[in-house]
Amino acid sequence: TRYFVDHRKVRVVGGQGGGGGHSFYSEPRKIFGGPDGGNGGDGGHVILKADQQMKSLSSVLPFYQGFHGERGGSKNCYGANGACVYVKVPVGTLVKEDGKVVADLTRHGEEYVAAYGGAGGKGNRFFLSNENRAPTLFTPGEPGQERVLHLELKTTAHAGLVSVTVALQLPYHYLVIWGFFCWICWIHCEISLLVVADIPGLIKGAHQNRGLGMAFLRHIERCRFLLYVIDLSVSQPWIQLQDLKYELEQYKKGLSERPCVVVGNKIDLAQSRINLPLLKEQIDERVIPLSALTGDNLEELFLHLRELYDTYVKTEQSRGQSPVKW
Repeated sequence: TRYFVDHRKVRVVGGQGGGGGHSFYSEPRKIFGGPDGGNGGDGGHVILKADQQMKSLSSVLPFYQGFHGERGGSKNCYGANGACVYVKVPVGTLVKEDGKVVADLTRHGEEYVAAYGGAGGKGNRFFLSNENRAPTLFTPGEPGQERVLHLELKTTAHAGLVSVTVALQLPYHYLVIWGFFCWICWIHCEISLLVVADIPGLIKGAHQNRGLGMAFLRHIERCRFLLYVIDLSVSQPWIQLQDLKYELEQYKKGLSERPCVVVGNKIDLAQSRINLPLLKEQIDERVIPLSALTGDNLEELFLHLRELYDTYVKTEQSRGQSPVKW
């Protein structure tokens, strides 16, 4: 079973630097050839690398260490550097240390050195001087950097599917009933892919971290446009939209003002058909009625998603930026 993981605590340690060599050159007729111990190799780094093929932090292990550098050899031979360890993380991964953001990997292939490897030690050849023609001093390799990092994933989907949830209000907390957290569809847009992220339902007070509020809201933060899913069968369905926008705005100012469309679900019910014109009178946003049960009117939604995507691409290009592609 695969699980969606958006938090991970990881300890990273750079590789140990190799020790310096200690030797003296010697051959027939040249007994006192002088020091020839080479320097040790540097330890390998631990590097976080954003990869668009990764969708979750579930494959990230709790500990990584770079490879150690090799010890310096005789005849002035340097030790080999330790290999770096690359850790693949999803695009949109925040790297935090002691609560502070130290890196934000938002582009495919972007890298961050999580832990530097230690420097290699100096061989006795390094300490040769006019004052000391036969140095015996050599130094060990330095230890690699050690850190404890917190990885936090904020999905970088183009669109976010936002809806209310069924919740039971208890005296001191909320029990949230929700079913899944996944990518709901991939829509081919010529040579690009439009990605829609399904955000589990929100409840009142989500911006105060009630239920699983913060865990859900941060995935909406990087969506370029939003789809508000409203239950048309309930009384005054526009109140759902007001509640959703309020929670988004309280979480981050301006989030509720992003380009959006309102999806009126359950249009297959009689009460929904009565409420649809009432909803349109109450709000300014475009409303697309559909039925998730029967699939009615899904094509109109997909076509409008394409329009929102094209607008987003043109806006990014006009700013001299590259739109996110999958």
